[in-house]
Amino acid sequence: MTLECNRVGGINLAQGVCDTDTPREVIDGAHEAAMDGINAYTRYDGLPILRQAIAKKFKEFNRMDVDPEGEIVCSAGATGAFYSACMALLNPGDEVIVLEPYYGYHVNTLLAMGAVPVFVRLEPPEWELDLQKISDAIGPKTKAIIINNPSNPSGKVFSRSELKALTDLAIDHDFFIFSDEIYEYFVYDDGQHISPASFEEARDRVIVISGYSKTFSITGWRIGYAVCDRKWARMIGYMNDLVYVCAPAPLQVGVARGIEQLTGEYYRRLCQQYQRKREVLLDGLREGGLYPYVPQGSYYILADVSSIPGKGSKEKALNILRECGVASVPGTAFYHQDGEDLVRFCFAKTDDVLRSACDRLSRLSW
Repeated sequence: MTLECNRVGGINLAQGVCDTDTPREVIDGAHEAAMDGINAYTRYDGLPILRQAIAKKFKEFNRMDVDPEGEIVCSAGATGAFYSACMALLNPGDEVIVLEPYYGYHVNTLLAMGAVPVFVRLEPPEWELDLQKISDAIGPKTKAIIINNPSNPSGKVFSRSELKALTDLAIDHDFFIFSDEIYEYFVYDDGQHISPASFEEARDRVIVISGYSKTFSITGWRIGYAVCDRKWARMIGYMNDLVYVCAPAPLQVGVARGIEQLTGEYYRRLCQQYQRKREVLLDGLREGGLYPYVPQGSYYILADVSSIPGKGSKEKALNILRECGVASVPGTAFYHQDGEDLVRFCFAKTDDVLRSACDRLSRLSW
């Protein structure tokens, strides 16, 4: 869709690339580190300054005590952390429950490991967790469940009761919870982000995957991490060393400086800024005759495009692009056998770009 968008000179609301500014503290930290000679390999689990900063973040934001010496592995983005975790903890043939709509990299990573995704569908508009469906999906080969909280693409934010129910199932049936929390600071309407790792009884089976690509608008820096029990962290670290060696050294320092120096006000303003962007795009989609599902978090909107002509979501997304010059992602990218009446829009754009896109969307003639 990005290629098609570029070909027609459209506005790209397809790819999840942040157009907002990177904090100066983050850039200066990386620059100073490079100038000071921090340009060599780091230890496989990351520089002490970054691991300590992440532990501080968990203490203040997640209300969790995490040991920077043994429970944190810094990797090449959250994607790298997840890949390393899957290499360490999964064997070919293991089954992993995947909630759909899902993030495509999760499924592709599982397939690359030879694992078997078992899909459980969440239904709009609230995307509520159906515990009976989860229970029915658990079998003798179930090794894990993967959740994205907040979710890409639906914007689902899991409640405390839903997460408690999931951790109880994981304990009862002895499986891991891979918890991708990359959008943890993007939670709207006075909602709250909760990590399943905050349930003490489940700490030894939750693998938290996150990073600062979205929070600091540094998607190209590739700085992410895994946080988990030390017996798993060591194995994940070995896989990280095998595949990536280490995350970029000066960029690790830049992220650490951002965590250290940016106050809670930065994160509050960020959330408020993105909630305003959400409202702008919701209004533009509604004016264009589309039915958007209001996301509780992340910076994507899934919209019902059944009113748009086309045999499936790909044709519908292309028709939207041709009609008004705004690119989206076909819904089939997020389902194994559905999504034909859905497309995803990204609102992590500058205000001018977003307003221009909404003006175009509002003129859809179908």
